[in-house]
Amino acid sequence: MLRRLLPVPLAVAGGFLIATWWPSAPDAVRSLLTGAGGGSMPRGSGQTAAAGPEPEKPGLVRLTDTQVAKSGIRTASIGEGRLSRHLHVPGTIVPSANLTARIAVKTTGTVVELRKGLGDRVAKGEVVALLDSREIADSKGEYLAARVSAELQKTLYERDKALWDKRISSEQQYLRSQASYQDLKVKEDAARRKLTFLGLSPAEIEALPNQPEAQFERQEIRSPLGGRIVERRVDLGAAVGRDNLETELYSVVDLSKVWVDLAVTPGDLPLVREGQIVTVRTQATDEQAEGRIVFIGPVLDQNTRAARVVAELPNPDEHWRPGTFVAAEIAVSDKPIRVLVRSEAIQTVDGKPTVFVEVDAGFAVRPVTVGRSDDRSVEITAGLEPGETIAVVNSFTLKAELGKAAAED
Repeated sequence: MLRRLLPVPLAVAGGFLIATWWPSAPDAVRSLLTGAGGGSMPRGSGQTAAAGPEPEKPGLVRLTDTQVAKSGIRTASIGEGRLSRHLHVPGTIVPSANLTARIAVKTTGTVVELRKGLGDRVAKGEVVALLDSREIADSKGEYLAARVSAELQKTLYERDKALWDKRISSEQQYLRSQASYQDLKVKEDAARRKLTFLGLSPAEIEALPNQPEAQFERQEIRSPLGGRIVERRVDLGAAVGRDNLETELYSVVDLSKVWVDLAVTPGDLPLVREGQIVTVRTQATDEQAEGRIVFIGPVLDQNTRAARVVAELPNPDEHWRPGTFVAAEIAVSDKPIRVLVRSEAIQTVDGKPTVFVEVDAGFAVRPVTVGRSDDRSVEITAGLEPGETIAVVNSFTLKAELGKAAAED
């Protein structure tokens, strides 16, 4: 009633006096005096406040397509995958020992022609050098003499056998012819084997009866392997062969396949086995290729205390050059996973692993349960289903936006 009886000026003056001389006045008295002036309306008086913006739903980050593009956020549909664990080791590209050969001579002689230079390609069986050798000439002569003697004795043996069959000649004569033929045949075979050892092919040996005597000293040196010449050891006119002389003329390498020498520590060695896939990369060009482990050394290196592991790498374009240092990844495990996401898609929100699921209004926060992981991916055991779309790149931007919205509230 007092509030209704007091006029407005009196109420204002009374409020001023109370604030000045009675600062500890009860709130009831202050309300009576100030309310009399009609300055404010208590909650529930029937008046409606102006409508503000609709509050954001909890756990939702609203972004337009333009904002998503500017933020560099990329999405992907999740699904099944394979969880792989990799072992990172250093490596060096080296020529394959199975595809490396040294072109050498097996007799003494003089180099009279070199047909290949460094870097030249050579086919298997191609002549790369010519050699003059007295030993070759003598061996060819011994073989031809033994061959002629064996052929003559074979004719006599066949004649004596025919006479013995008709009982025209004695058995003793037949047996002597047979023994002589067998003896000469053994000598012929020995002379042939000597020529084969010295490097003559069967076709060259068969062609000797028709070869001019002036070429008896000449020997053709052929490549046992197709590839490229990587080293030349002699010059024209050089004496080669035994007795402390150079025996190697060239080194040839087939680079269609190369080896990768890997150094694996003893602690990681139990994870490595033959047949595992190895991915190699170069830091300079960031190029990569895949190979397989073909050899695991049983002995540790005395200096590095690491085991030698060799992987074979296809190199049809000869792009991988021996001597190149590479970084290698050995896939030590590979398991199928029902729901697999990239590691960078997982963010920690309120202490829980969380992903941002794409919805019509933006991205919804979704706590998930993670399982096993590897170098790049994480298994999701609960919270996501295959086919859902989540942010996989720059998801930390969404986390920042979520934190900004929470701070404003």
